Amino acid sequence: MLLEEFKIVEVAAIVLRDAQGRVLSVRKGSSPRFQMPGGKLEAHESPLEAALREVHEEVGLDLKNSAVRPLGDFSAPASNEPGFTVVSHVFIADGVFNPQQVRPHAEIAEVDWFDPAVPTTRPQAPLQAKIFAAVAQL
Repeated sequence: MLLEEFKIVEVAAIVLRDAQGRVLSVRKGSSPRFQMPGGKLEAHESPLEAALREVHEEVGLDLKNSAVRPLGDFSAPASNEPGFTVVSHVFIADGVFNPQQVRPHAEIAEVDWFDPAVPTTRPQAPLQAKIFAAVAQL
């Protein structure tokens, strides 16, 4: 949902961690920055439904509702929509998928795995940096 009068973009995302604790990030072809797999909610879609749909569309994983749990809500300046704030409902899934099945789909140009506790020189969306800080505390 885009709340233009408040300049807010509402999205949902899933933190996908592998057995080593690395987090999957995606980069859209239209952006130089990495972000969590996820996206905008469609009409009458819950945040969890949107996050599961987006993960399937972006990286090809079919996760079940029971495979994820809420991590929290995060906000930051929108990476791809200047002047907007992104508010994200974030979920987390630990090792309930095969990392070798992850492939970029749709608008995703690149996927990579990051250790959330280790600084990276690869460009990240402001929201991802906040989510990484929370995940590193788990």
